[in-house]
Amino acid sequence: MTFLRISGAVLAALVATGPALAEHHKSYGYGADNSPEKWGQLDAKYALCESGDMQSPIDLAGANAIGKVALSVNYQAGPLTVSNKGLTIQADFAPGSAMTSGGTTFNLIQIHFHTPSEHAISGKRYPLTGHFVHATEGGKLGVLGVMFEEGAANPELAKILAAAPTEKSERATISGQIIDPNGMLPADRAVYRYMGSLTTPPCSEGVNWHVLKEPITASADQIEAFEELMGDSARPVRALNNRLVVAPE
Repeated sequence: MTFLRISGAVLAALVATGPALAEHHKSYGYGADNSPEKWGQLDAKYALCESGDMQSPIDLAGANAIGKVALSVNYQAGPLTVSNKGLTIQADFAPGSAMTSGGTTFNLIQIHFHTPSEHAISGKRYPLTGHFVHATEGGKLGVLGVMFEEGAANPELAKILAAAPTEKSERATISGQIIDPNGMLPADRAVYRYMGSLTTPPCSEGVNWHVLKEPITASADQIEAFEELMGDSARPVRALNNRLVVAPE
């Protein structure tokens, strides 16, 4: 079975709507009038943002188990397709890349970014995070989160930033430009693992979260560029609510 057999409706939602992955989009954001604390009141479709008990992000220091998650990543380089979603910058990936977790294969669809990071570790939030969004052929979502700390510039981020429009835009493939998602991952693939939700409306639950323990670097200029493009775009951490959270050994 291949990525191409994912249903058209699932694929369209994953590609088109950025971090929300929703068919319906109302004016939510991170300002005083549409902040995360108010999302559940903006639209009936967003009620889970307020009432859900398996919401993301979380503080990963709340892990209550330790173990080695059976995660493997098989990403391939391909054409660079970038869009400005208004609240995030997104790069879409060509078919052929996937991650496998616990025997389930999730096909890579896109990466989008938040400033600062949404997940925290003992209260610490990194200045930038990327969420690699995947789906099974049946539509189950799996996200691989990577944190960026200030340091050496990241060549793959540089490609995305060079192509990213400063205003909200449709997706566009950059002629002759190739992106390798492996270049945005640390060498150590140990992850925190838990079941959570989308971090933007409609805050749908049942998302298979994997957050890499080790960060990767981005330059100060790259972090600043994402901040200027997106602003503060991180949802505060949510209650753990007795969920199983597995920390790496």
